[in-house]
Amino acid sequence: MITEEIYFKKGRVCMANLVDKINKKHMKPDVPEFRVGDIVRVDVWVKEGKKERIQAFEGIVIARKGSGVSETFSVRKKSGSVGVVRVFPINTPTIDKITVVKKGMVRRAKLNFIKGMRKEYKVKERNSVKEV
Repeated sequence: MITEEIYFKKGRVCMANLVDKINKKHMKPDVPEFRVGDIVRVDVWVKEGKKERIQAFEGIVIARKGSGVSETFSVRKKSGSVGVVRVFPINTPTIDKITVVKKGMVRRAKLNFIKGMRKEYKVKERNSVKEV
């Protein structure tokens, strides 16, 4: 439970509430909602010498892990004939923005099995509006 006030216990500050307040301060408010199976484009700040630029990394989300400030997600893309997997912390300042390109529907929480597949894994598209 996160409470707004830090309460004292026998003259000491309750550390759980203090940690929750610090974590809340470091969370990014502009993270879009995405799931495993979605195709996302992650714009990352890359430092080359003295210059900084934004590099886009677009691929399928194969895993989400953790919660709060320490939450991470893995993105896999094909570069030529080689698969590249990158793990990004969601709340890191090196990520400029995350854009959901396509929403996918999968029946797994982790898609690590596609690393060993020879063929390309097909993901069905998920519609955000259900027709009645």
